[in-house]
Amino acid sequence: MLLALHIIIVLAAIFLGARLGSIAIGFAGGAGVLLLGLTGLTVTIKDIPFDVIGIIMAVIAAIAAMQKAGGLDYLVYLAEKALRKNPKQITIWAPIVTWLMTVFCGTGHTAFSTLPVIAEVAKEGGVRPSRPLSIAVVASQMAITASPISAAVVFMTGIMEKEHGVGYLSMLAVFILSTFLAIILTAFVTNFLGKDLKDDPVYQERLANGTVKPPQGMHAYEPVKGAKASVVIFLIAILVVMFYATAISDQVGLIKEPTVPRNEAIMAIMMGAATVITMVCKLKADTILQTSVFRSGMSACVCVLGVAWLGTTLINGYIDQIKALSSDVLNEFPWMLAVVLFFAAALLYSQAATAKALIPAALAVGVSPLVAIASFAAVSALFILPTYPTLLAAVEMDDTGSTRIGKFVFNHSFIIPGTLCIALAVAFGFLFGSFML
Repeated sequence: MLLALHIIIVLAAIFLGARLGSIAIGFAGGAGVLLLGLTGLTVTIKDIPFDVIGIIMAVIAAIAAMQKAGGLDYLVYLAEKALRKNPKQITIWAPIVTWLMTVFCGTGHTAFSTLPVIAEVAKEGGVRPSRPLSIAVVASQMAITASPISAAVVFMTGIMEKEHGVGYLSMLAVFILSTFLAIILTAFVTNFLGKDLKDDPVYQERLANGTVKPPQGMHAYEPVKGAKASVVIFLIAILVVMFYATAISDQVGLIKEPTVPRNEAIMAIMMGAATVITMVCKLKADTILQTSVFRSGMSACVCVLGVAWLGTTLINGYIDQIKALSSDVLNEFPWMLAVVLFFAAALLYSQAATAKALIPAALAVGVSPLVAIASFAAVSALFILPTYPTLLAAVEMDDTGSTRIGKFVFNHSFIIPGTLCIALAVAFGFLFGSFML
């Protein structure tokens, strides 16, 4: 009886947060935690993923400084140049661009800057914009599980290396290869989804009404002073993070007893990079707070705090029952973990929050390291409910009407590419993990 009540509380909190949108998802998660505590579950501060939140804050601080210095605009300019070279192949190149930018920056919020370019280039090439936009949004979410500085990957590699002896570099290689190959294959399939633009009645109606803007062509752009320098500084910081994480890993062991653990090192390096960018590019520190990346990143921190705390409180409260019910099923059908992560991610709204809430529980019931690592890509299923910011932005930016949300909510432009991409990534994860781990 109490279990049913607590599940209802969690689902109600998540539903309310999704309806309110944005940072309110975190607010509702916190309210849900309070209700769980008042109805009998033990609430503890230990269930709050402060390490995940700290990494997100530090990385966002560095990216916000880079954005203020003009670095993100410079990256978008480079992306636009690359995309305009092959407008007919925009469905293939768009997800590669958003995947690379997210892997580089550790946050999918960078996709916001490239979506208008993708929609514009698609129209110029006569390509149905829903094709490149849908897979580009999915790729930006998938790339979180391949970025060496994302909170989700840092958590996953930390728990697997520390408690199960799986090497950092091996895991990173599996994550990068499986997600990249998955988005490439999915992009080819997505190229055949939906009617061609010229045959789409919604597009034809909008064209007749004059609501479709004509393509504007390449935008004039001149990098501001400090833009390139900020990108170089951020890139160096990422390389330092990767080198240090490799050096202290058990697999390499260059540093046997590090005085600075990996999570703390990532936070310090990213904050240091933000400091250097601020000094070199002569930024006013208070103006960094006004950037869109900083605002969206800090919102993400509140969301992770509330939702992850909510999910972890429920799971830890019933961990014994979960072990009893799921151990046999997961041992016989290990791929079921990917299914659980897939649907949990749609509710928990964060790759890091989903991994933090469910991966330790899965390992506790006897799931093998290979299964956990291969299934990790499934935490990127943030597209199931059409409420995620980048998904909504893609719909809004496509004035042709080809990228849309159907009457039945789930029949939107992202569901097929997203589901296929995750299925392929998990399959590749099992394939590569079987001989790389």
